[in-house]
Amino acid sequence: MVGVGGVVIHRGRALLVLRAREPLKGRWSIPGGLVELGEELERAVARELIEETGLTVEPVQVVAVFDRIQRVRRRVRYHFVIVDYFCRLKRGKLRPASDVRDARWARREELRQYDLTPLARRVVLEAFQLARKARRG
Repeated sequence: MVGVGGVVIHRGRALLVLRAREPLKGRWSIPGGLVELGEELERAVARELIEETGLTVEPVQVVAVFDRIQRVRRRVRYHFVIVDYFCRLKRGKLRPASDVRDARWARREELRQYDLTPLARRVVLEAFQLARKARRG
């Protein structure tokens, strides 16, 4: 399955969501979800962010592409190919939807307080770097 994530950096903070469903149920993560059949990646990111957080975003640049494979013993339970985008906030009010239990803006120095996977943390940190470069350029 193909998934997308949107790393939104706004006013020095990254948008994080607390997952309400598997995979990663009960963990903080980058908002996103599955690409629908025939849907382009950037449209999928924008749709997922609206659905999960109520925010309208503009995908700017791919930050990471990776496999997320979860096994139960020898059986593969989930296999996602995920494309995470650095996104610019356009408008909206943060409202967590049914796919997430909570959504928050976190400063770079606060990331360790959230139960992010090591990969998600790296992707968010990379997005902070891209946001810094975008402000300079």
